[in-house]
Amino acid sequence: MDRFRMIFQYFQSNSESVMNGICGLLALASVKMYTSLDFSCPCLPQYNMAYGLGIMFVPPIILFLCGLILNRQSLVMLEEWRQPPGRRKKDPAVIRYMCSSIMQRAMVAPVVWIIVTLLDGKCLICAFSGSMDPQKFVGFANVSTEQVQQLLAKVPCKDDELMRNSTSRKAVSRYLRCWSQALGWSILLILIIAAFLARWLRPFFNQATLLQARHWSTYIDIEQKIFEETCCEHSRLFAHKCILHFFESMQQEIKLHSSSLPREGEGAEGGEGLLQGITDQDQVNKLLKMWYYEKPPLDVSRAHQR
Repeated sequence: MDRFRMIFQYFQSNSESVMNGICGLLALASVKMYTSLDFSCPCLPQYNMAYGLGIMFVPPIILFLCGLILNRQSLVMLEEWRQPPGRRKKDPAVIRYMCSSIMQRAMVAPVVWIIVTLLDGKCLICAFSGSMDPQKFVGFANVSTEQVQQLLAKVPCKDDELMRNSTSRKAVSRYLRCWSQALGWSILLILIIAAFLARWLRPFFNQATLLQARHWSTYIDIEQKIFEETCCEHSRLFAHKCILHFFESMQQEIKLHSSSLPREGEGAEGGEGLLQGITDQDQVNKLLKMWYYEKPPLDVSRAHQR
């Protein structure tokens, strides 16, 4: 039990490592989803492009939204952006840093999906087989325009009787597959070069600004976690006091039979110390409103002076 608790505390304190792991799992899930997908092009001129482009771009949008939802910092960033400044100065660089970090992690799985679909080539063949120029390929010379469109639309369907052994179908399919794979490898190469340049040119920029943005981004995340933990602790103690006051005649029985409540000495001293004189709902609502609209400045010396 202690081992699981240590693992949970590690993941809770290392949210960045957890998010990197989640992004990796989403990328692997996208590859697994595509390989297990039963891709069947409708082979109709009016539906091929919509189906092919839909398979290529709709799942990446879903994966991107899933990456944003699973990233805890996305909600923290939105709250920090929308929250009134109060007594604390807002730093746009911190919000930009958080947004950049969130977007980079959320884009991993969609990019992997698009690259895998391009390297496979089925989506591009289905989407653009009907828009190919028939004069570039042998076998469409003595065919009317409507029949050409029907035949081009049936290029992705290998089991069709008319196109099963057609050399023109193989030529169109091979041509589009080459373009699809070339586009996929090109995108992968551009991303690798961009990541290489971003990593090796990073030391030439202002590192002090980057460290400040990273530090205060981490601070905002940790501050939100501690605030939620403190709210939970205060709510528990406040509920404890309200219940004991309601069942005043049964106070001793509750303390003896309830293992989750604090002991007599700790409940009297620790509870009163953490409640800090906040004894009714109006005070709690007022303090929460003050926290939202008038966040205290980041100055620890003032807290020591108090």
